[in-house]
Amino acid sequence: MCPTLSKLEKVCSIRDLQALARKRVPKMFYDYVDSGSWSESTYKRNDSDFNDLLFRQRIGIDVTQRNTTSLMAKTPVTMPVALAPVGLAGMQYADGEILAARAAETFGIPFTLSSLSICSIEDVARQTSRPFWFQLYVFKDRDFTRQLMERARNAGCNTLVVTMDLPIMGQRHKDVKNRLSAPPRLTVSSLMQFLNRPGWCFKMARTTHRTFGNIVGHAKGVTNLRSLAVWTSEQLDASLNWKDLEWIRDQWDGYLIIKGVLNTEDLNRTIDVGAQAVVVSNHGGRQLDGAPSTIRTLAGIVEAANQQVSVLLDSGIRSGQDVLKAVALGAQGVLIGRAFVYGLGAAGQAGVAKALEIIHKEIESTMALVGETEIPGLGTHNLIIPGHFSI
Repeated sequence: MCPTLSKLEKVCSIRDLQALARKRVPKMFYDYVDSGSWSESTYKRNDSDFNDLLFRQRIGIDVTQRNTTSLMAKTPVTMPVALAPVGLAGMQYADGEILAARAAETFGIPFTLSSLSICSIEDVARQTSRPFWFQLYVFKDRDFTRQLMERARNAGCNTLVVTMDLPIMGQRHKDVKNRLSAPPRLTVSSLMQFLNRPGWCFKMARTTHRTFGNIVGHAKGVTNLRSLAVWTSEQLDASLNWKDLEWIRDQWDGYLIIKGVLNTEDLNRTIDVGAQAVVVSNHGGRQLDGAPSTIRTLAGIVEAANQQVSVLLDSGIRSGQDVLKAVALGAQGVLIGRAFVYGLGAAGQAGVAKALEIIHKEIESTMALVGETEIPGLGTHNLIIPGHFSI
């Protein structure tokens, strides 16, 4: 048996996959995932605040037949989970976006491709058979932004996830210290990292996907690493506003999800522009440090939405129990980022499949112990909510 697959047999949790990923992915790329901005206080709260919510155990209920299927953004899913957009996933493991998309497709949940992916829209479409979701950054080059939407539509994508909380890049100290880039700069430090990860190097040497596949060769004037670095440093748009979102709504005739909503004012604006769903998100704690955790914000957003839009959540999900807590507070489903990327870095497609298997098993087991047999039956009656955790 392959040593990697043998080790996966002993994996019981997402934390186990995280430990494996740390050993197998070069430090600069592992740190890119396992970090937040500034003091990382929001990054840590996203995770720890889930622990403030407790489950109400129920007994004497027949839970023999449990059904984890549901709908997320009008997409039938085997469990209320989608893979979140993660930039540079293809630097965690060679062809990472393709492998993650395949694992999600096999499991029966959506995969979301990042604008800043290593494998391009077309790469992923060629290697999968079901439509995936596409995440869009609104770049200063609006013509290129429009082309990204066209390419996604031509690839069969019918769901667009627009990230609105990145008008500027939040500073992540680890990325600055590691001098993160894709492909990586060759320095004494980076060379030592790669030599210590020979398996990663071997796989990366066998793929042609080592830089931003959606940008190089597509954006005007971007043909090499130097021009890419200049382009990316200039393209985040601090002027991004609601009129830009109206423009996107006019351009995109499919399902529209807005990612980055943390308050009711912004929720109402997304409803006004015709979005069908929102993601309660603080970018995994990677943008505004000091923002509240998403799980603490969720219930208020759900109440204000009043079923006018579907409400999803990301940031902090590390288990099936976290998924159920979010659903019990009113989320239609969640997007997982780090949880699947740890699996990807640990063992490629098999690692992502293992992460999904773990989460699904935890969902099923916890449903039985709280006395529920279907996802729509979950609600605040399944939780013990402390007084300081307002809903």
